Amino acid sequence: MTLNITGILDGVVSHAMASGQFEQVNGHEPANAPAHGLTAAVWTDTVQAVRSSGLSSTTALLVFNVRVYTSSQAEPADAIDPNMLAAIDDLCAAYIGDFTLGGLVRQIDVLGAHGQPLLVRAGYIQQSGAILRVMTITLPVIVNDLWEQVA
Repeated sequence: MTLNITGILDGVVSHAMASGQFEQVNGHEPANAPAHGLTAAVWTDTVQAVRSSGLSSTTALLVFNVRVYTSSQAEPADAIDPNMLAAIDDLCAAYIGDFTLGGLVRQIDVLGAHGQPLLVRAGYIQQSGAILRVMTITLPVIVNDLWEQVA
């Protein structure tokens, strides 16, 4: 079996696009600050082998970052976090609701059986001279029997 990274990445990105919450959704970590409104970006953070019941193949954990961005100068300032949390809520509900990304993966590892659970962290980053408010979803995905073990 080979890793269908395009299909899996498209599955993660499509949930963000379908939410209607974002001005733009990137399938990569952007190097420049978004123009305005809420923007989302998805990229792979980690790929690692995990223990599984397969005797002749190895299962993989793919950890994606799904980051929501907006300007820290957006107005009204008191609406920044509530707007971002509404988008995060939609995304988490979509990922948990489509637990297998349409059958592409074994599961979203919501509770972290193989490491990092689904997690959201808020913070600020600086890009292109702009300070951005961000919330990043750590999205762990399990892919069964990805690599054959040959003795």
